[in-house]
Amino acid sequence: MKPKIYVVGFGPGERPYMTQQAVDAMTQADLVVGYTTYVRLLEKQFPELQYYATPMRKETDRCRAAVEAALTGKTVALVSSGDSGIYGMAGVLLEIAAEMQADVEVTAVAGVTAASAAAAVLGAPLMHDFAVISLSDCMTPLEQIYRRVALAAEADFVICLYNPGSHKRADYLEKACDLMLRYKAPETVCGIVSQIGRDGETSRTMTLAELRNTKVDMFTTVFIGNSQTKEIRDHMVTPRGYRYE
Repeated sequence: MKPKIYVVGFGPGERPYMTQQAVDAMTQADLVVGYTTYVRLLEKQFPELQYYATPMRKETDRCRAAVEAALTGKTVALVSSGDSGIYGMAGVLLEIAAEMQADVEVTAVAGVTAASAAAAVLGAPLMHDFAVISLSDCMTPLEQIYRRVALAAEADFVICLYNPGSHKRADYLEKACDLMLRYKAPETVCGIVSQIGRDGETSRTMTLAELRNTKVDMFTTVFIGNSQTKEIRDHMVTPRGYRYE
């Protein structure tokens, strides 16, 4: 039997956002490997498990540690917040395992990503075609990120922005809004959700013009509507085009 590694997307926050498949994978693991912040969250929910944590930007180290542990006979859960295949660890692990020529079985476990969890808080902003873009330029050139934002806006996609701001990237959302305002009306309905699924969760709707001057952080998910998006009883709704008779 091949050594087993589960790449587990555990959702945006607390236990209710974890799928049963994710819970099952966690309970089968001999070792959980993850980013320090995520390990602290999971230790409260699965205190009986053994953990190995590394800080931010040590993703490849985590993957190598997971592979090495699996090769000793341990069943490993490599964890990502949200979904393991959406800005998560699944792709990195598959690349590292191939580089190490490790004969391990990798199973990606889907999770509730921030886009769907935050959309549910706001109402139904993603009922039609949408694009998800991260404003983090740690691994993607900023020029390329802004080009994607502009093209998605020109194509009238609903746009969901991950990692919209930090201390070092305080003006990234403002600049992205300026690009979108070339193609979207200032009154375009937008929404933000912070601390999704955790204590202190907040949300609000606003116009694109107002969003431009809104302070956000890494724990905020931002939605910019398309030309049809509207606000209905404090909910952000993008119509799909159904006929109501």
